[in-house]
Formats: sequence, C-alpha cells, structure tokens
Amino acid sequence: MSEMFDAVDALVASRSALPSAEERKRLRVAHGLTLDDVAGALHVRRATVSAWESSKKPTEPRGPEREAYARLLKQLAELYPAPVPATFTGVPAPAEAQPLSTGPAPEAAVMTATENAQILAPAPVAAAPAAAPRPASTTRPTSSTSRRPGAKKAATAGTPAGESDPRFENGPLAVVDVEDGKVLAYCTGGLVLDVPAKSLPSLVDWTLKEAKLGQPKLSGPGRPADPLIVLTEAACERYGLPVSLTEEEKHAGRIPEGHKVVKQLVRAEWKLTKRGFGPWARIYRPAKGSDRQCVQLCIPSWNALDARFWGDAAQLPPAELARVLGVYASRVMTPRGSTAVTGLELMTALHPPTHAVRDEETGVLRQAETKTPGSLGKDPVDCAPCEAPDGHPVLNALDLPRFHVRGPGEKLFEEAYDWARPMTDAECTLRHLVGLDVNMAFAAGANGLNVGLGEPTHVKAPAFDPKLPGSWLVDLSHVDLSKVKVGKEWVELDGSLLPSPFTPKGDRPTGPAWYATPTVAYAQELGYEVRPAEAWVRYENGRYLDGWYSRLRDAYLATMADLGVDADLSPEDFLTAMDGYKERDPELTIVVSAIKATVKGGLGKLRERPRGEGWRPGEPWRALSRPTWRPDIRAAVISRTRINLHRKIVKHAAFTGQYPIAILSDCVVYASSGPSPLDFLPYREGKPLPGGFKLGINPGLVKHEGTQSVLWGEEVRERFNAPELNLARSIKDGTVTDVDNGE
Repeated sequence: MSEMFDAVDALVASRSALPSAEERKRLRVAHGLTLDDVAGALHVRRATVSAWESSKKPTEPRGPEREAYARLLKQLAELYPAPVPATFTGVPAPAEAQPLSTGPAPEAAVMTATENAQILAPAPVAAAPAAAPRPASTTRPTSSTSRRPGAKKAATAGTPAGESDPRFENGPLAVVDVEDGKVLAYCTGGLVLDVPAKSLPSLVDWTLKEAKLGQPKLSGPGRPADPLIVLTEAACERYGLPVSLTEEEKHAGRIPEGHKVVKQLVRAEWKLTKRGFGPWARIYRPAKGSDRQCVQLCIPSWNALDARFWGDAAQLPPAELARVLGVYASRVMTPRGSTAVTGLELMTALHPPTHAVRDEETGVLRQAETKTPGSLGKDPVDCAPCEAPDGHPVLNALDLPRFHVRGPGEKLFEEAYDWARPMTDAECTLRHLVGLDVNMAFAAGANGLNVGLGEPTHVKAPAFDPKLPGSWLVDLSHVDLSKVKVGKEWVELDGSLLPSPFTPKGDRPTGPAWYATPTVAYAQELGYEVRPAEAWVRYENGRYLDGWYSRLRDAYLATMADLGVDADLSPEDFLTAMDGYKERDPELTIVVSAIKATVKGGLGKLRERPRGEGWRPGEPWRALSRPTWRPDIRAAVISRTRINLHRKIVKHAAFTGQYPIAILSDCVVYASSGPSPLDFLPYREGKPLPGGFKLGINPGLVKHEGTQSVLWGEEVRERFNAPELNLARSIKDGTVTDVDNGE
C-alpha cells in the first residue's frame, strides 16, 4: 500500500504547479543554498537550476527532477513563508566606502567563541511562540503625516513593512528617547512605544519580555537577530550613562568597569562581552535551554554611527534615525556594530558555523557540533605563511632576521590599484578628464568567487588549477602587455600606457611573487604560460560569498531604486537619474553609504590587525580567534576585483585605442574630448562594448565619478612637482589638499 501512496504522491508532484521563478530563487537564497548545492542534490547541471530560476524565460523541470524540486520548494516554503513586501509611500523625507583595512574607531568586536557559546548555547531551537495581544497602554497611535520635533509620532515614509514573525511584530530595533519626561521607543513603521523601564537593567528586561523586537533568521541553520536599542543623548542621561566619552574612554573604547551602570548590570546578573560597555555594547545572560537573552545597544553620541559611513545619522531625530536603521536592517541585517563588523556578521548569519539536527530519540532539534556544509566552521584555521601579515605568530617558525622586510617572493601583496602615469602629448590636446567609478566593485569581485573553506595545504611544483583557491609562487615577469589575447585573438597594445595587472602600483613584476588564484588565472587568459614553483591551496572550497553578495546587491539596488535610479535605465537616462540623486532623500542616501561601507569593511575585517590590546609582534591578537579571520579570502576578492577592472581596460584599449591615465581602487580616469562618459565610451545603438565599460547601477557596471579639465590636471601635477600624481583621487570635486603619497 505504501508503494501505491508513493506513486500517487509522485503523480501529483509531477503535475502540480511550481512557484514563480522569482519565488524559487527567494526560497533557495533564504536557506543559504547556492545553485551548485541544489544542482548537486538533484543530479543536474548548475545551468539547469539557473534556468529554472530565470526571471526572463524560466524553464520547467521534468520527470523525477521535477518531483524532487517540487518537494524541495514545498519544504522551503514552509520554513520561509513569503514575506509582506516592503513598501515605500513615496513621500520625501526631510562619505564613501570603508577602507579594506579597518582603523581604530570604537566599535563592537565580533564576539569570542566563548561569549558566543554562552549566549547561544547548544540548546534546542524553539518554535516561534504565538503572538500575544499588544497591551493598549504600551502603544501610541501614530500618523504618517506627523513629524518630529513637536509631535509624539514617527515619520513613516520609506519605512519597510512589519515583519511577519509574531515574535518581532514591532520590528528589528527601537530608538529610545525622552520627551516631556516620558521615555519613548521609536520603532520602524511609525510605531512609538511607551517605555516603563527606570534603569538600564530594567530596559534590557523590557526589551526582551515586552518590546517584541528582533529579526527573523537569514538562513535555515541560523538564529534570529537580537533586538537593537539605540539610546539618544536624553536616554543616556535618563539611564545614568555619560552623553559623551572622555578621551581616555574613547581610547579604551568603553566606560570603566566600575561605572555605576555597569555595576547595576552586574547586580542584575547581566554580562557584557570582553569589549565591555562601549558604543556597541552587547548585554546578555548565558543561554538556558532555548531561552536566549541578548540585547545590542547602540549609542550614537559615543560615535557608534561613524560619520564616514553613516553621514549625519547620529544627528537625526529619533523617528528619522529609526527609519534609516530600519531600512538598513530590513535589507542588510540588524547592525551588530560598525558597518565593518556587520559586514562580517552577515557572512556568518548566511553561513552559520553549525546547524540544528533532530535527536532521534526525543525528536528535539539541537545545535550540532559538526560543521555546516559551505560554512567556515566554528574553529579558526591558520593562514599560510605567505598570507600572514607582519607580526603574525605563524611567521615565528620561519626564524626571519630581526627587522626583516618581506618582499613579493615571501608575502602575498593583493591590494587595490593605486596607479597613475604622465599624459601623452595627444591626451594633453583633449579638454577633459573623466572619471568612471565601478559600482560595488568589491561586492562584484566576490560574486561567484570560489574561496577556501578550510586550512591550506602546501604543494611543491604544482600544476596551476584556475578553479582551486590558493596562493601561488610564480614568475609572471614574462607577461608582455604589448601583445595579449583578448577573447581568442591576439592584439597589439601600447603596453607602456597600461598598468600591470599583477601589482597594486601597476609595476611589471621582476621575478617570482605570490599571487591569489584569480591573478594567475588572468595571466593564462592573456595568453601566457604559468609554472608555479609552490603553492598553498585549499581543497575544501566553495562560493562562500555568493549569498552575501546577493543580499548586499539587492539592498543597494532597492535603495537606489527608491532614490529614482533603476537598474534598467538607458545610458542617457541613467546619467540623468544619478545627477543629484542624493538630494532626493538624504536619509536613504545614508543607507546607500552604509551598504557600500558594509561591503568594504566586511572584507577588511577578514584580515583585521591588532587594535591596541597590548599586542607585541609574534603574539596572537584577538581577531585570530575568529573562523572569519581569513586573509586569503580577502586577497582573492581584491585580486578578482583588480583583474575585473584590468580586463575592461584592455578590451577598451583594444577597441578604441584609449588608455587610462590614473586608477585608484575602483575609479579609473580617461582623457576625453567631451565632459561625459558617453563622449568616449563606445556605445553603438545603445549597446556597450562587450566586456568593456557599461553605464548602469548594477554592481560591476560604472557610473560617472566626476569631470575636470586637462588644464586642471596638468596644473595640479606641476604645482606639486608630481607628474604621476594620482588624479583619480581628486577627480570627483577637483580638491587636492596635499602632495599625493599614495596612502
């Protein structure tokens, strides 16, 4: 009889309608699955699964694959019901990227393994409790037309719709302020709650028990985000915290352990992470069973919202600040610290190190100790010696002479471009210098990139494999840019006008050096043989950053669309839409800046250096205890980003005879007869050069960075007596404040 039932189930599944292509993709991404994961499970090609999800002409699976695919989608739909779409009312509401190496700005560190275990605990995964009626006395009715100051209601324009999970019906976060003696919590969606808490410990209790704040998990094996409470200056005063930090406290990144508020928390049996009570404080109790108790605090007046990445967000009124942080939380994730910390935490949230398994005897789901497939696991791994930054303990075994400076043959130098050259006589006859900026360049470099998931293996005289992540010692000095392959054809170029793709400064290599896989693969692509002398490779690998890229890309595109810049505009309309887009909604412009900073900062955290800590060279530092301390992944992303740009430059030069005069990271400058990118980009009937520069908002496409005159460029270089001064650094607004030293 069971065989008959199975046959009936298969028959129904073979004829039942499948979700739309967009819904298929949403369900896959929600569970943290890649196209390769699904293809492997269903025994089909990756391209087949991609075709099933195609938004233009989706194909339909057939036979047993359809039955299995339908079963997969049904189970995922039960785990991830279709969310209420985020909507914007269209009512207008009243600094660029974080460096790839992070500085000493105060922020919340990624938690240590011990702290994380105390908060999470290998506990049963609880089901969502039924929604309880919201007490009428704790809410204030709001109006979408009321604005602060002068009103006790929050602005709703541009705020995402509420989460469908009843545990988090009031959104991911609240900005707590004091008005007319009353403590109010401004949530997303215009909701304002009365806060009865008289002390900080009671505020934490209220947040966990009554506020209904938080965010659903981003992937199947993950956990929901902890609620975020943002304290205004008035709220700091109400709860006994200083409005600003002293210089000593800024340097320490926290208030003293003897502060009265810290003592209050200790008496109430709350704990702080090793970072203490700083701008991004995490307050928790060790988990008991399925009871997770943890609240994230953000204190803008302590520089939690760094103006380099969050603009003037710290000065916004509570309702507007809740809107900015709420949009960011709904599209990226609830902030866990600086944009850099959040970028790194997003990687982990999408690929949790461990996952829940069902106890066969009790049927209860418990967190497993085994590594989740596709994740980095819960334990850190040592980098290869060539990947280690100076002072790393792995270098102790090499017994290097004191004060020894490692060169390219000993150390991996995969960094972004900082290159410039003098203009030719022909270029000096042109009138304009036009800068192009690659949108979300490092995010695009991460997309589809195969990276190592485990520890490296040392190999002598290996055969190069472009699909194998690793670091390779190889001599690329024989690659001659005056004759390279573009596609399948050899072309001749003026190699003296091109930067080398193999070094950040654009200098041609002089001998063997360490390179990440994408760099060596590009040498092959240009038509040259490569013979590595040795390598550190990672046989356990995967496309770890795909989901990370997709979420940040979608967040960026959605926010830019809200600002009037859509992904399907013509080149002319795109340039028009980008003109003045920041003024259309300054609050959403802050979100755009924060999203871009999340990309660069998150990648920078993969090779975080010591941050004080009393560190001495040769000793481990705090960041090394993280499984996400992975300089090899950072190097691979930067390598691929630099190669992507060089490929476009070569194709543009081969087709037009035009060469860049300066490159800084993701910005490239050309001399042009006209002030617009369309004056030198080879568009034909609205279509760009295949593989070259294309105007548009999608990651990897380019926008207009700025235009200055050729006379300006020559005058600046003459004034500083620097014929190779990098004009890409100043092309946006023409301001040059000092001699360019490349830093």
